[in-house]
Amino acid sequence: MTRSNSFKTQAAATLRRFPFLPALAMLALLLILNGIAEPNSLTVRALKGVISTYLALVFLSVAQTFVVYTGDIDLSVGAILSFVNVSIVVIMSQLGSAPHQVLIACLAGILIGALCGLLNGFVVAGLRMQAIVATFATSILISGLALWVLPVAGLPAPSLFWKIYGGRSYGIPNVFFFITVLIFVLAVIAKTRLVTRLLAVGNGQLTAYQTGLAVTKIRIAGYVVCGIFSSFAAICITGDTASGDPLVGGAMTMSSVAAVVLGGTALSGGVGSAFGSAIGALIIGLISSLVFYAGTPSEWQNLAQGATILIVLMLGVLASRRINQ
Repeated sequence: MTRSNSFKTQAAATLRRFPFLPALAMLALLLILNGIAEPNSLTVRALKGVISTYLALVFLSVAQTFVVYTGDIDLSVGAILSFVNVSIVVIMSQLGSAPHQVLIACLAGILIGALCGLLNGFVVAGLRMQAIVATFATSILISGLALWVLPVAGLPAPSLFWKIYGGRSYGIPNVFFFITVLIFVLAVIAKTRLVTRLLAVGNGQLTAYQTGLAVTKIRIAGYVVCGIFSSFAAICITGDTASGDPLVGGAMTMSSVAAVVLGGTALSGGVGSAFGSAIGALIIGLISSLVFYAGTPSEWQNLAQGATILIVLMLGVLASRRINQ
């Protein structure tokens, strides 16, 4: 074996073990480019702003990953986020703004997210419907429920809620603690049997079934975990916007899918990393910041952002293919 072939083999093995490495390199490059375009973008205050704004997308991308592991997809994550967002705001407005009442509202929101995930899992895995069609239908249903709970956007969240999200502890922004806890949780979850089984199902449902795995239950579990993390995203968006909005998550669904791909998770299933998806969401946030700092006219910002994300996606795919050849 030549030296170049040996290097490619080692690189491919490393990439299979840590599929988020290209995304991590892209994140570092974007931080540098943001720093060049606007030196103040690397201050603690500026980074806090980026993380606060995109932490909801980080959680939503992580949520999407647990479904994509099995080769499925969930087009209802944005609707679940919206439904949980308006639900916890309405519950807090009814119960009050005391700490224990805010906690009850958040726990109720997590339960709602889990039930939405259970519904998706039952429809997709239990009834064996195509995931893209089934979750598109449930997204409409869940969006309707969100509008029923809160027909008009703008109901404010208690000040305690958004002060905790946007506040500081020991002089450090709380969102830094939140994302640190998320990294720790993802590191623990990555070593669980659930993730191993989800990836096994993604590698081949028939093979997984023949080895004795309960494929249907595993896929349903993936959707339930997806719903739970979507509810965490809703809690973040509530803290960031300090209000309820039944349509707030609509545009975030496809961004979560893009973040999953940017993070190195294969939409076909069997390969990926939730940590990479979190990095992918931050990449999308930094691309938005870079487009703004570069002085792009407002009417061209969406075009520039979309084109940049597409280019980054293409570069990641091409790099992975070249290493695996």
